[in-house]
Amino acid sequence: MTSLSSFVELPEDEQKARGLVFTPREIAQQPKTWEGTLKIFKQHQQRICDFLDLVGVREELEQRPVVMLIGAGTSDYIGQALELLIRQKWGCEVWTVASTELLPNLAEYVVPGRKYLWISFSRSGDSPEGVAVLEQAIQLYPEVAHLVVTCNAKARMTEVCEASKRACVVVLDDIVNDRSLAMTSSFTNMVVMGQCLANAWSIEEYTGVVEQLVRAGEHMLMHAADEAERLAARGYTRVCFIGGGALASVAKESALKVLEMTAGQVQAMSETVLGLRHGPMAALDTQTLFVCFVSGDERRAKYASDLLREIGEKGIVGERVAVGTAAAKSEIAPYCNSYVAVDVASEAAGEDPVGDSYRPVVDVIFGQMLGLYCSVAHELKPDSPSPDGVINRVVQKFRIY
Repeated sequence: MTSLSSFVELPEDEQKARGLVFTPREIAQQPKTWEGTLKIFKQHQQRICDFLDLVGVREELEQRPVVMLIGAGTSDYIGQALELLIRQKWGCEVWTVASTELLPNLAEYVVPGRKYLWISFSRSGDSPEGVAVLEQAIQLYPEVAHLVVTCNAKARMTEVCEASKRACVVVLDDIVNDRSLAMTSSFTNMVVMGQCLANAWSIEEYTGVVEQLVRAGEHMLMHAADEAERLAARGYTRVCFIGGGALASVAKESALKVLEMTAGQVQAMSETVLGLRHGPMAALDTQTLFVCFVSGDERRAKYASDLLREIGEKGIVGERVAVGTAAAKSEIAPYCNSYVAVDVASEAAGEDPVGDSYRPVVDVIFGQMLGLYCSVAHELKPDSPSPDGVINRVVQKFRIY
C-alpha cells in the first residue's frame, strides 16, 4: 500500500484493528480544510481586526504590543512557524514562548508597563499548561490581551477568556480537531489561521497564497507517499530533520511526529542548517536518515547545499533526502540521494513561488507521512501508537502551582 487513500479504503474492521481510523484521513484532508479555515477567518474578520486594533497592533511603532505566541509541544511549533511572518507583517516585536516554560516562570516573562498580546494555540484548548497560564495571566496581569485559537468549541480556554474584557477566541471547524494522538491537520490549520492573522487587513492577497498552498499540498500527498513508505521500510533507527527560518519549525514538528508515531522506537532529532555543525552532528551514523527542508531563497539554499555535500563527503548518514522547491532541485539534487519537490508555484500561470514563511503547512506533510509509514513499519497503531499509554492525545492533568 503506497497511498493514504489505500489506508482510508481499508475495511472498517481492519482500520480499527490496525489503528488507522483517523491518522491517514487527517493527513489526507489537510489541503481542502485550509480553504475552510480561511473562510472561517473571513467570517470573523471584522471582529478579529477590531480586537487587534483595540490592543494596538496598528498604532505607532513604539506603541505596538509585544506579541507572544504560546503553545505546548506541537502547538509551540505553530508559534515558531509564524513568528517571523507576524513580525514582518505587523511590525511588532514577536517571540514564541512555550506554555510549558511560561507557566513556571510567568513573572520573569512579563515586564511591568509593557503592552502585550498573547496568542495561544491549542488543539483541545484543555491542556493543563495552556489553561493554567491563561487563568493566572488574566488574574495577575489583567492588562495583557489574549487571542486564543483552538479546534475545540467546548475548550476550557474559551470559558476562561469570558472572564477578560481583553480576550478574543477563534474556533476552527470540528473536522480539524484531530481525533488521533498525533496532531496533523490541527497543526496545519492553526498555522493557516495564524497566517490569516498576519494578513488580517489584506486577506484577499493571502487568498491567492492559500490557493497555491492547496495545490502544493495535494501535490505533496500524491507524489511523496511512495518516498515516505520507501524510507520507512529501510528500517532506519534515527532520523535527523534540518530546517532554517520558518522551516525550522517543520524540522521540529516532523521529528516529533516520527517520535510520537513510533513510540520512540525511531529516535528523531532536529537542528537548524548552520546549527548542526556545533555538536549535534556527532549524533549522526549510518543508521540515520537525514532530511533537509531547503529554503526557496537562493542564498539560504546554498547553506543547505553545502551541508548536504559535507554530510555526503563524510559518509556519516545512511541516506540524504532534500525537500524543497522545484526551482531549487537542480542546485540541491546532486548532493542528496532523493529530492522531494514542493510545488508552490505554477509557471504556466506566471505565479511567484510561495516564500518560506508560508511553506510549513506543505513541507510538514512529508514529515507526517514519514511518521505514519514508520509507525506501520514497526507494526504499531498510528492512531494510538503508545501501547502503554505513556503519552496521550491531551496531556494528563498534573498539579498546578
